[in-house]
Amino acid sequence: METLIIKLGATGDVVRTTPLLRRFQGQVTWLTAPMNLELVQGIHGRLRCFSWDNRTSALDRDYDLAINLEDTIDVALFLKSVRATEVFGAYLKADDSLGYTENSRQWFDLSLISSYGREEADRLKFRNRRTYQEMIFNGLRLSFAGDTYLLPHPKETRLAGDVAIAADSGKVWPMKEWTHYPELKERLQEQGWTVNMLPKRPSLLEHLADVKNHRCLVGGDSLPMHLALGTGTPCVTLFNCTSPWEIYDYGIQKKIVSPLLREFFYKRGYDRRATTAITIDEVVDAVLSQLEGAVPADHRVIAR
Repeated sequence: METLIIKLGATGDVVRTTPLLRRFQGQVTWLTAPMNLELVQGIHGRLRCFSWDNRTSALDRDYDLAINLEDTIDVALFLKSVRATEVFGAYLKADDSLGYTENSRQWFDLSLISSYGREEADRLKFRNRRTYQEMIFNGLRLSFAGDTYLLPHPKETRLAGDVAIAADSGKVWPMKEWTHYPELKERLQEQGWTVNMLPKRPSLLEHLADVKNHRCLVGGDSLPMHLALGTGTPCVTLFNCTSPWEIYDYGIQKKIVSPLLREFFYKRGYDRRATTAITIDEVVDAVLSQLEGAVPADHRVIAR
């Protein structure tokens, strides 16, 4: 079976799509954004990857199944040039507007191109209790059984410790960025834990190593959270404005949901109340629970 997957970004969404590779027995071709190539290349023996800039390279064969998880006109337009027996996801309709296949409704009904409109899509998204993987797998006639992420080997760094804090939320979702990360770091360090704020790295493989080199990751719904889930690193995740229910926790994640989530659900503006509603004490307790059984760096006996 020949399968085409088009998932360009965001990077965390690319990572959480990789469990599909565990189910396809034949050759898989993946189109992704150039920056995400290093996270996808080589993670599966029957996978070939092309950047979106080199997308015409994927037109060298017929596909049994083409999966388009993007919701933009340019990707849907490219899909028209793909020779595929079956399509799953967004496509270009006869009037040049975006539609999506019936088998992908579970996911796209909650999206920006929902046939119900943005307001109803957000309402459905808030009510939804299925994970992203469950919705995609089910639409493809598969049963999600906790299939884990596939990740490449990290590029080792010297940053390591007990707790990594992923404070940066990016420009798209400013309300993901919790206000109290500096105070959290101070509180944990006072108890003897080694705490590092994750830096920006020139390579995603270095970023992957930074996450993997810690006992626990704290942050919002972002790429580092997915890297933690993919490397088996316990994490504490704060949900200020996005869905906690779409994330499969793999038994290693503690979710802290803002009491103001409904008010700020999928809002892209900024309101300080959204970034302060979760208390520092709640996060400290969750981190200590994830670290239960570990010994703070200041208390360890070093053999000589």
